[in-house]
Amino acid sequence: MPHPLQPLRLVVLISGSGTLLQALLDACAAPEFGAQVVAVGSDRDGIPGLQRAQQVSVPTFVHPLESGADRDEWDRQLTTLVAGFTPGLVVLAGFMKLVGPSLLAAYGGRMINSHPALLPSFPGMHAPRDALAYGVKLSGATVFLVDEGVDTGVIVDQVAVEVHDDDSATELHERIKIAERELLVATVHRLATCRWQVTDRRLRWTGGEHERGS
Repeated sequence: MPHPLQPLRLVVLISGSGTLLQALLDACAAPEFGAQVVAVGSDRDGIPGLQRAQQVSVPTFVHPLESGADRDEWDRQLTTLVAGFTPGLVVLAGFMKLVGPSLLAAYGGRMINSHPALLPSFPGMHAPRDALAYGVKLSGATVFLVDEGVDTGVIVDQVAVEVHDDDSATELHERIKIAERELLVATVHRLATCRWQVTDRRLRWTGGEHERGS
């Protein structure tokens, strides 16, 4: 049997309730998952997601973007905070700020986000609403590598969710959230334990478990 790798160190960035974070924290409790949340950061203080991390003794930090602040300087400071925990992967889990060139330079190709739609369709803040308005029969969730655009990065994996005729945007979004949590957990496990590479915007898995690399 191959020797198990050290757990992949995760820094998770959040802005709200932290349900995606909770799914990761629960998964990381199993040694075979292959990853460990070593810190949780947020742009907002006093949110439930930070409490979830603190309840299991995961270090947290808060780095707000104040009105009128220098966004590049905010990004540089965020990069320093993240780097202090030496992550192998940065996970944006409901983080409601666009990251900047400093964080991308440090963790490009090692930073993922999830989105409640089947990208490249319906990027942005209101994906379930926009999907319903367009009349799609299938929506879903996407995990992708973060780049400088808005939901434009290389797709890592996706899952489909059926749209019901009587769905409201809220109802559809709630079903997508369930699938999104499962997808994020499965994707982080695979990134933590398998080899992969990106060629021409296509991520390909090139090795089995315990062969991590990119």
